[in-house]
Amino acid sequence: MKTRPLYFSAGVALLALLLIITGIATARKLTWLMEVLPVFIVAPILWATAKRYPLTPLLYAFIFVGCASLIVGGMYSYARVPAGFHIQAWLGLERNPYDRIGHVLQGLVVSLAAREVLVRGNRVRGGKMLAFIVCCITLAIGAFYELIEWWVALALGQDADDFLGTQGDEWDTQADMLCALLGAMFTLFALRRWHDSQIEKAMKRTRQ
Repeated sequence: MKTRPLYFSAGVALLALLLIITGIATARKLTWLMEVLPVFIVAPILWATAKRYPLTPLLYAFIFVGCASLIVGGMYSYARVPAGFHIQAWLGLERNPYDRIGHVLQGLVVSLAAREVLVRGNRVRGGKMLAFIVCCITLAIGAFYELIEWWVALALGQDADDFLGTQGDEWDTQADMLCALLGAMFTLFALRRWHDSQIEKAMKRTRQ
């Protein structure tokens, strides 16, 4: 009988705890809810599919990190995350970079997930074509996420600045998509071999 990996169950429990703590602690309940909504969508889907289609530990780990970054960003709003201020001071930046880091993680997670599904399904032949399609998927989802942010910001009205976290940057949308692409490039060049080895093991487990 197939069971969910212990590290996966522990990660979901930890995310649930983070959601409870930050949901209680934040003073911006509506902004928090909008920021963490992807976690409420992704976590149940992963929980439902973890037995029959378990993902690689690498992908699960980055999904966890990405969800945790969303939760922390939702608690403070991205422009006010304390860790971002420390990085800003350390690097001498003009703005809190936490939002940019979050979009790099977004691109990394989306590209890893796209790559894993395509490889395990044997849907693409050739490494170059695989890399191209993974980058296209990452940019497409990144662009759609920016559209969602725009629609939600219009609905929030006065809370839009906290939700968007643009910090006065008129090119924030383009910069966010560039960060997502950088995350995808990191996946393709730095994590490819590690990911391939874990995909091979995952495919063997699903055939058993």
